[in-house]
Amino acid sequence: MKHTFKAAVQWTLGAEESTKNPRTFSRNHEVTIAHKTQPLQVSAAKPFRGDEALYNPEDLLLSALTSCHMMSYLYVCAQHHIEVLHYSDRAEGDLEVASNGSGSFRTVRLQPVVTIKNSDQKEIALQLHEKANALCFIANSCNFEIVHNATIVVA
Repeated sequence: MKHTFKAAVQWTLGAEESTKNPRTFSRNHEVTIAHKTQPLQVSAAKPFRGDEALYNPEDLLLSALTSCHMMSYLYVCAQHHIEVLHYSDRAEGDLEVASNGSGSFRTVRLQPVVTIKNSDQKEIALQLHEKANALCFIANSCNFEIVHNATIVVA
């Protein structure tokens, strides 16, 4: 089954700017996603002359990965009748930039802390992160290492 997602981007050159020099124009732009109520205000990351206060593509990739992993994880926990009470993650990604200006993520570390109800399910709850990673659409679309440093807490 195929699903199509749509996004549009809008950028306009500012009055005092020029694209003749990579140092002289704003990277700020707007991304509109089909059927969503609010557009995203996006820029480049600060090291790449962007506005630090706005989302950047690297932020959005990292947030897509951690969010997708969480939803896949909750799905596999439900399949195994594990009651998850709380889930949080502090994901980190390492982007390497080459001398020619190209770059890519090399590693992303997901660090989920999952609170479950039943202490007898602690080991399987930990193991299910691997299954969740195998199901995660975003993880399956990535060409870099994704490390899971999960912690399971029993309430």
